[in-house]
Amino acid sequence: MSIHPDPQINRLNVLGEPLASCCFDPITGYFRNGFCHTAVTDLGQHTVCAQMTSEFLNFSQKVGNDLITPLPEAGFPGLQPGDFWCICVTRWVEAYQAGQAPPVKLHACHQAVLSYVPLDVLMEFAV
Repeated sequence: MSIHPDPQINRLNVLGEPLASCCFDPITGYFRNGFCHTAVTDLGQHTVCAQMTSEFLNFSQKVGNDLITPLPEAGFPGLQPGDFWCICVTRWVEAYQAGQAPPVKLHACHQAVLSYVPLDVLMEFAV
């Protein structure tokens, strides 16, 4: 777990601590820097650091967001169960409501997630 060195981009996680990295292999995040940082330009709010499961990957594919198929031209390797990835908070909520929510790395989930999901719910899915 590492903390982003740039104080301008560094933000807090859902626990009120400095945001930790989500994953560097594959490199994730809206800014592709390994962190679930967000910005006003991040319309999807890629703020949840989730551990991929087969159930979530299949669910996401069925609702129109294929995270399995590699897109080399976009630098996207395709994800497998066990990978960590910054996903859209609304997709996580949708999966939660469908009983398909993946586990989350709390230290790497941006504090903005708390506008959508209570901390006690996130803690039920903590890894």
